[in-house]
Amino acid sequence: MNNPFLENEIINHLNKLNSQQQQQVLDFARFLAITKPVGVPGKELLRFAGAIPADDLNLMIQAIKEGCEQVSC
Repeated sequence: MNNPFLENEIINHLNKLNSQQQQQVLDFARFLAITKPVGVPGKELLRFAGAIPADDLNLMIQAIKEGCEQVSC
C-alpha cells in the first residue's frame, strides 16, 4: 500500500469488525482490485458544452448557494 496512514486506518477499522464483516470487506476489496473504471473521454463530452442556457445555469448556481449547509426535512 502506498499510504501508511490509510493502511493503518483500514486495519484499525477492520479490527473492530466481526469475521463476517471482515469477509465482506475482503470481498469488496477484491472486487475493487479487479474492476476497471468505466468512463468517457473528456473529448466526447465537449459536444454538451453550452447545452444548458446561461439563465438556467445561474438559477442552478443560486439554488446551490441558498441550499448549501441547510438541512431540509
